[in-house]
Amino acid sequence: MTNYWQHYSHEADIGIRGIGDSLASAFEQAALALTAVIADPCKVKQNQSVIVKCKNTDPELLFTDWINSIIYEMAVRKMLFSCFKVELNDDTLIAEIIGEHVDIISHQPTVEVKGATFTTLKVAQDNGTWMAQTVVDV
Repeated sequence: MTNYWQHYSHEADIGIRGIGDSLASAFEQAALALTAVIADPCKVKQNQSVIVKCKNTDPELLFTDWINSIIYEMAVRKMLFSCFKVELNDDTLIAEIIGEHVDIISHQPTVEVKGATFTTLKVAQDNGTWMAQTVVDV
């Protein structure tokens, strides 16, 4: 199984979706989709890491907490991230997110993501493949 991410249209906002062979992989791929809303993840160097922790008993709410935590780190640190290493234990997510400070010239950011919404929010498994999706407000 190949892990991957997608965008999908939703009125003025953008949907992000992560597909993976595990729930952690789906969360990682959705995080890459989040970065790709702003800039090409391939142009984001992996120079600095940040640890993110989230806790929620509901997988969908844990997912929105995860996405909103990344958005928060992007805003306060003025960074973009291109590598996500997620560990899930019961209701707790601990992740290392790796990236670099925003460089307007090399990253050419297109939008600012304000937050994850509950629109089309879904975390589900189908035939061994996990999917995590939501719409982000831009």
